[in-house]
Parts: sequence; structure tokens; C-alpha cells
Amino acid sequence: MDKQQFYYDNKIVRNFIYASIVFGVVGMLVGLILAFMFLFPNVTSGISFLSFGRLRPLHTNAVIFAFVGNAMFAGVYYSMQRLLKARMFSDFLSKLHFWGWQLIIVSAAITLPLGYTTSKEYAELEWPIDIAIALIWVVFGINMIGTIIKRRERHIYVAIWFYIATFVTVAVLHIFNSLELPVSGLKSYSVYAGVQDALVQWWYGHNAVAFFLTTPFLGMMYYFVPKAANRPVYSYRLSIIHFWSLIFIYIWAGPHHLLYSALPDWAQNLGVVFSVMLIAPSWGGMINGLLTLRGVWDKVRTDSVLKFYVVAITGYGMATFEGPMLSLKNVNAIAHFTDWIIAHVHVGALAWNGFLSFGMIYWLIPRITKTKLYSEKLANFHFWIGTLGIILYALPMYVAGFTQASMWKQFDAQGAKLEYGNFLETVTQIMPMYWMRAIGGTLYLTGVIVLVYNIIKTVKQGSAVEDDAAEAVALTTISPNRLKGEKWHAWLERKPVQFMLYTTVAILIGGAVQILPTILVKSNIPTIAAVKPYTPLELQGRDLYIREGCVSCHSQLIRPFRSEVERYGDYSKSGEFVYDHPFLWGSKRTGPDLAREGVKRNNPFVGGRDNVWHFNHMYDPQSISSGSIMPSYQWLIHDKLDNSLIQSKMKAMVTLGVPYTDQEIADAMKSIDKQSTEIETTLLTNNEIKKSFGNETAVPLKNREIVALIAYLQRLGTDTYVKDKKE
Repeated sequence: MDKQQFYYDNKIVRNFIYASIVFGVVGMLVGLILAFMFLFPNVTSGISFLSFGRLRPLHTNAVIFAFVGNAMFAGVYYSMQRLLKARMFSDFLSKLHFWGWQLIIVSAAITLPLGYTTSKEYAELEWPIDIAIALIWVVFGINMIGTIIKRRERHIYVAIWFYIATFVTVAVLHIFNSLELPVSGLKSYSVYAGVQDALVQWWYGHNAVAFFLTTPFLGMMYYFVPKAANRPVYSYRLSIIHFWSLIFIYIWAGPHHLLYSALPDWAQNLGVVFSVMLIAPSWGGMINGLLTLRGVWDKVRTDSVLKFYVVAITGYGMATFEGPMLSLKNVNAIAHFTDWIIAHVHVGALAWNGFLSFGMIYWLIPRITKTKLYSEKLANFHFWIGTLGIILYALPMYVAGFTQASMWKQFDAQGAKLEYGNFLETVTQIMPMYWMRAIGGTLYLTGVIVLVYNIIKTVKQGSAVEDDAAEAVALTTISPNRLKGEKWHAWLERKPVQFMLYTTVAILIGGAVQILPTILVKSNIPTIAAVKPYTPLELQGRDLYIREGCVSCHSQLIRPFRSEVERYGDYSKSGEFVYDHPFLWGSKRTGPDLAREGVKRNNPFVGGRDNVWHFNHMYDPQSISSGSIMPSYQWLIHDKLDNSLIQSKMKAMVTLGVPYTDQEIADAMKSIDKQSTEIETTLLTNNEIKKSFGNETAVPLKNREIVALIAYLQRLGTDTYVKDKKE
């Protein structure tokens, strides 16, 4: 039969690679700055948009969606065209996808430092950007599906299976987790509250790791590792088992992030069971990848690309073994909220995603520029310094995590009280580990800079990127029926629409079983009559807490352990969070838990009102707690509180089920004035505060942001506080 001639689109691949490299440097540089902020907390003191709480989501979004995301798209566009023997469906859609995605990244880079955030981990971007993400993702999906339909290859290869699962699942996750009610152009509230919001968020958060950072990279592994090794995939049958079991089981595992929380036990236990089951398909994929390299281990010693792939696949295996182990309740009780989780996450990010991306870039750039890599020695240097960076980053964080957990739980010899009752004692103990992490991060970033130089020199010595000419026989009509002797999966590989439908069903089952009962069955979230909505000033303070990223360092969830109850107060109940849009349970304790902060410093039964402490602590944390690594937030003390949206916020809350009355909404400003005046009065009784800040008549102290934040912090935990008889 006559062959058709066509051209592969290399320019879109080049664009995504260049974007990945640029944003990789930026994202990792921000991460390194954050690492040094643990050592020098006030290095950006006084600059609100460079504070830790605002830069931290910028780092995670830049690394995940800009660096890894662009690398993923480069790998998908390159491999898909060659596996399907077809140019991408639409050059226009390819360009729209590229420039739309970069615009989203730039929007994130602008809005997050300015404090526009939903606070939901890996989903911090506000509602207009969320809509843009959904639209651009659909553009990517249309382009991918269109290419599959016009393919010249009868069967779709395993890599394409993973790309299909990525498109379908990320769309579902993003849309459902990002359902929010807008208040203004860049402010919204999650439609879910408390426990429901936590479950949906970690259903998304865990599976964003699964279906954005894992499944597309598994697809790339199945393409680029065999290509670089010049060997076929070890086992086709294992790839089938790997794919279907992985996408079905992964979607159930999200609740293991919420063990010992206020989430119903049945949902927690489901998360544990499926997380442990996840070991099998994950390691099946790792084994399939590593055994593809059988017979070429001599080549691995000299080929930098294969070195990157080996460490990447090994990192994937380590992370996917550790993840299920961390989902066991006895292990989770130790690791959760500690730096152990930071180590776990970065083994996956730096080794699996980072090294697979680097290997792909080193393999692709010479091919699309028709030349050889400028320096194999530099690539090998990058590999070794990057590997050393991973080790020096991860190992100290494991040590820090074990140290934190043991100190937090340690009682004295009599078992009567906590051995380390002051949280700060645990912080000062792990400072050497933070130094080592910063060194490890520096080494890893150095390797990336070496890559930049090597790629620039390679591109300069090569040819301009041109579209590759190719030819293949057109695909004739495909029979809808199974052929004689054809196995079921081989038939399915000829039917991409059915394949996508089966994939969608596989990933929807777990989410539906876990989430719908929590939302629809009220008995899963028992209410507490004493819990009331936040006052207007407290709601404003809560929004400031979200804006400043306080949830990055402070949890608001006390687990039912004696050590935590002794340290923080009564454990958290699901009914406490029914008016929390969004939830703020946190995932890391760099500082102490704040769930009962109002009881500790405000309730008259336990020592009296202490607004002055909060004021001074925000202005200069080290003056209150010597050795603290919390940065100062002096702009909160000087900046005027903007109350222009308070009534719109309260109306939005009413729509979401918070029982504000019309009169309360109408009197919002009066309520704010009354409560802020009370706080101002307690502050101005302190002569130092009065001398320094009370005479700034342009903006009365009661109208500044700090007062709203104090109001919120002093409210925490007071609704359910019961006076102890001993008091």
C-alpha cells in the first residue's frame, strides 16, 4: 500500500522543554530560598510578597506545574506523535496549549506572592485561574484525542494508556476540588466545609501526585527507557496489570493523609487498605522499567541518560513503597506533621520526576537539533552532584522527622508530663538538619544550572529545530468486533473511545464511594450546638491567616494521642469545622498546632486575655521566643484592614450554609468596630505598644490588619472549651 508522508511537530516539543528548564531553575531557586529561610527567618523581613507563607505555594506550583508539567507535555507530544505515526491533531491547539499553560504559570507567579490563594495544597490558585486551567486542559485533551483518532498505528501503546488516564483523571480531580463560590475577582470560598473539604482536597492532593506526577511519567518511562536502552519493554502482560490496577487502586488512597483526624473511621480505613494494596502495581511498574535495562548494564555505566533513568525508577520504587508504609496508622502516628513527610515527597520529586525529566531532556535535545550532546562529562557531573544533592536533602529530613516525633511524644520518667513541653525545644534540636538540607538543595540546583549550560551549548552547535519528515501507511477501517484469536485487551487497544470510558469508570468508583457518603449522609459529620459562625472581624482575620500562608507551618488538628492532648488541648471533633470554608488542618508542624490557641491565650478560665502577646509575636517573634524560626509580619501591624468585601463574604457564606442572619450582615461594620475596639483597648494598656503604634493617628490601631488576625486566633477552640473542675 502507498505510504503517506507527513511531519512530526518538533517545535512544540522544543517549546515545552525550554519552558520546563527555565521554570525548573526558578522553582528550585525559590525552594532553596525557602530552605535558607529556616536558617535566617527574617532574611526578607518587611517584604510581604517575599514572606515564607506566600513563597511556599509559589515553589510547589512552580516545580509541579511549571517544571514537571512542561517536561510532561514535552514528553507526551514527542512520544505520542511517533507512537501513533501522526502529527498532532492541530498545530493551533498545540500552540494554544503551550501559551495558555505559560500564561497560567505567570498568573500563579503574580497572584500567589500577592496573597491571592485558596490555601488548598497544590490547588492554591484562585477561581479565574482555575477556570483557565480547566479550559487549557480540555484543549490538551482534544488535541490528544484527535491525534489518537487520526493515527496510522492500529494499536495504542502502553504509554498512550497512561496519557489517557492522566487527561481524564486530572480533569475530574481539578474540577471537583476547585468548586468554589466567588466573592470578588480574586477571592472565593470552597463550596465544601471542614471534614468534607479535607476529604475532597486530599482526594485531589494525593491523586494529583498520582495522575499528574506519576501516570504521565510512567507513560514516558515506557517510551523513553526502551528507546534509550534500545531494548523492548520487559513485559507487555505486566504493563497491562500495572496500568489497570494502578489507576483503580490509586484513587482510593487519599484518606491516608487524614488518619487520626476528624474524618469518619470508615473512610480512613478504606484509605489505609487501598494504600497498602498500591505497593503491588507500583512495584510492578518499577520492575518493568528496571528489567527493560537487562543486558545493557555496561552501557549504564557510561551513558548519563540511562543513569538518570535508573535513579529515577529507583526513586519511584522507594517513594511508592514508603507511601503505603506511611499509610499504616502506627507509622502515620509518628511521621505525620513531621519533616519525614518532606523527605518522602522530595525523594519522589527530585529523583522520580526530576531525574526522569533530565534524562529525557538530555536524550531529546540532541535529536531535535540533529547533533550530539555538547558534553557527556558535564551530564555525568550533573548526575552525580544531583544524586548527592538528593541524599543530603532527604537523609537529614528523615532524621529531623524522627527527632520531632520522638520529642513531641516523650514524657518524663514518671510519665506525668511532657519531657519537652516547649515546642521550640524540638525546633532548635533539628537546626543542623536544616543546614544539611540547604546544602543538598544547593547541590541539586547546581546540577540543574550545569544542565542549562550543556543544553545551550548543544543547541548552538546543532541545527535549527525543524519538523521531522516521516511516512506511514494510512490506517484502514478498524473492525468493531474482536478478531479470531484476539485477546480482549488487544481488541481494547484498537478502540480508544472504549478505552477512555473504561478508564473513566475505573477512576470514578473509588472517589464516589468515599466522597458521596461524606457529603450526602449527615450522620457522618455530627454537629456541635456550641459551634457558632465566625464574627465578621474573625472572618476577616481568617482570610488574613489564609493570605499569609500560616497553614503551611501551623496545623489546626489535634489528634487523639495523649501527647497531643497534653500539649495542645482536647482532640478535634468533626463538628468543630462545619463553618470552615476552606478547612485549615495543615500538613506540617513547623510551629505548634493552633486548634486551641484561643483557649490557651484568651479564655478567662486559663489565664486571661493575651492580645498583647500575639501583637508582639507577629511584630518580632524572636523577642517573644528566643530561637524561633518564625518570620516577622510587621506589615500586618501597619496596614489598614480592608472591610469593603465583608458583607459580600458573609452573603457567600450564607449561600454555603453558614447561618448568618440578614441583620448580622447589615450590622457587619458595627460588629467589626465593636470587637476591634475591645482588642485595641487591651493593646493600648501596654505602654510600649501605645508608644510605638498608638500615636499613628492616620490609621487607628483598631483598623489595622493585626487586630483582625488576633480576633481570629483568639477565637480558635473556644466554642467547645469546657472549664476543667480543677480550674
